Amino acid sequence: MAVSVFDLFRIGIGPSSSHTVGPMRAARAFAVELDSQGLLERTARVVCRLYGSLSATGRGHASDRAVLLGWMGETPDGVDVDTIDAKLQELRASRTLRLLGRRALPFHERKDLLFESGRALPLHPNGMRFSAFDPDGHALLEQEYYSIGGGFVVDAQTLAQGRAAQPGPALALPFHSAAELVEACARLRCSVADVMRINERAWRSDAQIDAGLLRIWQAMQQCAARGCRAEQPELPGGFHVRLRAPALWRALAAQGQPDARDPLRALDWVNLWALAVNEQNACAGRVVTAPTNGAAGIVPAVLHYYARLCPGADEQGVIEFLLTAGAIGLLYKENASISGAEVGCQGEVGVACSMAAGALCAVLGGSVAQVENAAEIGMEHHLGLTCDPVGGLVQVPCIERNAMGAVQAINAARMALRGTGQHLVSLDQVIKTMRQTGADMRSKYKETSRGGLAVNIIEC
Repeated sequence: MAVSVFDLFRIGIGPSSSHTVGPMRAARAFAVELDSQGLLERTARVVCRLYGSLSATGRGHASDRAVLLGWMGETPDGVDVDTIDAKLQELRASRTLRLLGRRALPFHERKDLLFESGRALPLHPNGMRFSAFDPDGHALLEQEYYSIGGGFVVDAQTLAQGRAAQPGPALALPFHSAAELVEACARLRCSVADVMRINERAWRSDAQIDAGLLRIWQAMQQCAARGCRAEQPELPGGFHVRLRAPALWRALAAQGQPDARDPLRALDWVNLWALAVNEQNACAGRVVTAPTNGAAGIVPAVLHYYARLCPGADEQGVIEFLLTAGAIGLLYKENASISGAEVGCQGEVGVACSMAAGALCAVLGGSVAQVENAAEIGMEHHLGLTCDPVGGLVQVPCIERNAMGAVQAINAARMALRGTGQHLVSLDQVIKTMRQTGADMRSKYKETSRGGLAVNIIEC
């Protein structure tokens, strides 16, 4: 399986890559399949059933809204976030769904978009079943999709065959473990980012790689800026969670950059950037999946730290950072999981921390061995982290958890830079441990809101 860095870093919308972005892509893919098979004009009704974690926390994660938008033909990176509420209000008021914006169908949400509580499909916790019927009620098409984390969506046949995506182009330097990646770097006397760039050339030119990554960085900066200047006092969802980023931004802007009087003020800025991004995610704003939406604040916060607070930072460093982070993220995606519904929050915040730690170590001059060490430290101390969103919303503890993960990533990078690169636990070993820990973790701690903080906080 060939996966690009641009598959891990995708511009989309909040609040969840697996529960919002994935279902939107799946719903649109089903509508497109109807069209490609010549069935769109014969379709009189469509039905979506959400299973497993999608049924447990889908409402809080806006899975229902995502499915409706996907059926309408919208994409996570293309939908105008400022028009979503109006689109859905019109659909629900008229009870008319326009598949791909063309085929008008009567739509009854309580009958046609179902949360199958307590039921799961066999291949992954985030399962969906889509069905289309003709005017006589005869089935035209039925397909199952799985949202496997980070916005990646696969059909049942693909996943049953053990593939997370269709095979891509042949890569010049394929690697399937950290050991193979480190060996390639040693053999070619190059960096992790160099290996990723060589492989990225299977899809695009160097100029396109650089422009694309800088566009990702621009989107991250825009998201953080919107979060800092947000005007609404509270997050949606009924818990009356106040936005903290705007007030914190005003306070830090008044104080200026970190100096000797308060050397730890840099951490306040890191906290700010992480909070700002994830508050925007919780508001269903435009974010970059990195590698998931629930953990979308960590990589941007650490990259802001590098770009704004580290001497000598430049655009080439930003590009190196994202390529390095992408290489580390691909190892987790291939050998474990980046789905909170599959392995808990260690697969989201833990992976993002590992990616950011290794990437920061690289751009601060770390050796390949030190980069691998930093990435390992970033995950080792997130092992067993549960995913227990209160009320099924990506707010508590998710937003604060991103700030903590960003700070831990910076510390992991600094620890690795102070070492020789030699360490007892390898990145491959910690990835394997994370996968095993996720498999052992009870389902109530894996994005179902049936355990942990989710059941110890009384809804208001």
